[in-house]
Amino acid sequence: MSLTPPARLDAIPIDRLPTLLRQMPKAELHLHIEGSLEPELIFALAARNGVTLAYDSVESLRAAYAFGDLQSFLDLYYAGASVLLHEADFFDMAMAYFRRAAADHVVHAELFFDPQTHTERGVPIDAVINGLLRACEAAEAEFGITSLLILCFLRHLSEDAAFDTLAQALPSIEKHRARLVGIGLDSSERGHPPEKFARVYARCHELGLRLVAHAGEEGPPAYIWSALDVLKVERIDHGVRCVEDPSLVARLAAERVPLTVCPLSNVKLRVFDTLAQHNLARLLELGLCVTVNSDDPAYFGGYINQNFVETFEALPSLTSAHAYTLARNSFEASFATSSQKAQWIESLDSHFLNI
Repeated sequence: MSLTPPARLDAIPIDRLPTLLRQMPKAELHLHIEGSLEPELIFALAARNGVTLAYDSVESLRAAYAFGDLQSFLDLYYAGASVLLHEADFFDMAMAYFRRAAADHVVHAELFFDPQTHTERGVPIDAVINGLLRACEAAEAEFGITSLLILCFLRHLSEDAAFDTLAQALPSIEKHRARLVGIGLDSSERGHPPEKFARVYARCHELGLRLVAHAGEEGPPAYIWSALDVLKVERIDHGVRCVEDPSLVARLAAERVPLTVCPLSNVKLRVFDTLAQHNLARLLELGLCVTVNSDDPAYFGGYINQNFVETFEALPSLTSAHAYTLARNSFEASFATSSQKAQWIESLDSHFLNI
């Protein structure tokens, strides 16, 4: 596994950068599969399942995608998920994402899913998990994309509800441990600190699951500390507010804790007013293990390549060397095997050498 970027990075012309960003192999580590549900598919599934929507057209639904904060987005997100009722729906949703990911040269994806969004509506958890598992297998066969699943607990619900969800999912976790590898924590951050879920995370650690959590998006740096020290997570999802605490930044850098940053999402949810104000370049300058991801791309205006291209356009200090670092970070921060990571990094090196 190479330790430094290919020597030709500085020689790559700036006008080649958008093409390089689009075509370089990459992994996506922060993708909520329910957040990839495009309005067209929402309407198609609503028709198939006899669900009445509050919008009369794809256009009127898409026009509603204007959010003042995380909660206003979540309200619409949960409404969109109401069309997901059967295993086939989850399969179709995930396959639609994988087709876009393949076009964006994603070679590995780690998908978040929110079973509580569906089980609270009476959808069996097996319908959720089995539909996603079938899509993961189909995507690997059809596109060569490897993938893993991360079950997320909704932090606005109770820890007891999380324990109940874990119990429901355990038979699938035990049967499909190679694919269903970890747990995460998402939904409303404000007022729901990580320590609220300390016991269920401790149980998941005992089960040998990989641990991640959203922290430091709307919540303060203290939530990142708690995610690390109380929940014992291996990756921080978002984490952009870490810069408010220099000692936290020093720790994240020293321990190489990955941050799965989502630039277009951060702007859409008003974490930053514009992409030009985003701190991605600063995070890289501070030596942090940052990755670029799309979060909920159907709602936030772009899949992973759009995040790369628009962010690099908005932050002119970012170069081809940063592109290489971000792509490599995505492989190193993944929960894939060491041999897979080595293979992807070799492919990345070859891509940059031949651009």
